[in-house]
Amino acid sequence: MLMGKQRQQRGPKTTGGLLVLLWAETGGSARTLNCTVAAAGPWCAGIEMTALQPVLTELKASMFPCVWPCPETDPEELSAFTDLYGSLRLLVSFQIKDARYCSAGWQDHIEAFLQTFSLTNAGIKIHLKFKFSEQTSQHEFSVKVKSKVAQAVQPSVILDVSCSTQPPQWVRKDCWCQGGHPVIGGRLPLSIPPQAMDQGLFGELSVQFVSLLSPCLLEYPNLPTVLTHVQVLVYSPSNIPMLGPSGFFQTLPVTLDCQQLGLDRVFCSSFKDLVHSYGTVYTVENKNWDDPEQESTHAPVQQSLLLFLFLQHSDPFTSQVTDLLATEVLIEHHLEDILSNNRRAITAALQTELRNTLEAQNCRKKQQEKLRSAAEVILSSTINIVSCSSNMDFRKACLNHMKVRDTHELSASLRESLWKVTSWKFIPRSRCHSAQMEEHPDCCELTRTEI
Repeated sequence: MLMGKQRQQRGPKTTGGLLVLLWAETGGSARTLNCTVAAAGPWCAGIEMTALQPVLTELKASMFPCVWPCPETDPEELSAFTDLYGSLRLLVSFQIKDARYCSAGWQDHIEAFLQTFSLTNAGIKIHLKFKFSEQTSQHEFSVKVKSKVAQAVQPSVILDVSCSTQPPQWVRKDCWCQGGHPVIGGRLPLSIPPQAMDQGLFGELSVQFVSLLSPCLLEYPNLPTVLTHVQVLVYSPSNIPMLGPSGFFQTLPVTLDCQQLGLDRVFCSSFKDLVHSYGTVYTVENKNWDDPEQESTHAPVQQSLLLFLFLQHSDPFTSQVTDLLATEVLIEHHLEDILSNNRRAITAALQTELRNTLEAQNCRKKQQEKLRSAAEVILSSTINIVSCSSNMDFRKACLNHMKVRDTHELSASLRESLWKVTSWKFIPRSRCHSAQMEEHPDCCELTRTEI
């Protein structure tokens, strides 16, 4: 939070490193957790530790009353970090004497938080290291594909748009988009509830919507797709993940018009199996998808949708770092009240964002239905021509060319060929994160052969 506020005041420098070390004292109690956070690189340039020390002391005292001084961090750990990113701009160490923070569940929570933080701070490479019971585990959160998203009030955000979905067997990796394309939605002003104002939250509060549908299939417009999950992530004005389980978002599916969205049913689900286990996750039920007779090669590509809600706050009477931090704490503390106080407006805005995001997908489905109908006509006409032909040489040549024994096998082979030609038609797009068509002229050789 502190780094985010400092970054807003300095400008859009978004690269560097963040180191998080968690360890228990050697020979100490299992109830004691030591933590060191270090930052280096351009994203925190200009920070003066001497000026921030009083703020950090006040922050730790107010938010973590069980915090104590921490033993000295291993110099080798810090040296390896500074070798990568330069001199340290921030170094904070503290000790927490609470058994809850030494559990495996807490470690998972930290990993999930940093993973979600990395989604909207893609220029920062995060190093996380645990040392417990003589066992060490390390995690690095680095980004392969980034995209810059401009906001109306706050500085631009660098999103992680990398997509780990592997291309189907018919597609070469250099002809498959490796990331998604964020879409900037509307900005909605929010009213501050009276209980938050009573505690000192004033100024203007709003939320900026950004959506990210992945994997990207712009280069394969004829390929069938199915939306399986929607995840909503809320970020504070300093671009920090907020909100675990939320009553507001858990009841959201009841208020959505699924028919208008072209979806059968949406319901709140568990997020254990998802990579970004923060926020709220919804499962999309598709009645026409689970067909047991459908071949796996013809199954639609599963897509997921990330909805980012970036809270934005401005107050001309708040300029000191301590005041900014206090405001952030108030927003997080009253977030559920803020959402409930603006329930109707936020629900309508989310409905609009979902409709706009899925509109192109629903139009593609209609075009694909026309294409499938045309393919059935082509298939029926072709089989009739071959079956009704009295020229045995012609019929034999057709069967030999398709490597089949009779017209029944010919129908299945032609259907498969038509499906490949239409569904896997490759249309290179300059905005996609994949190799250019000219560099790999043979990537559609299969389609050319079938044609």
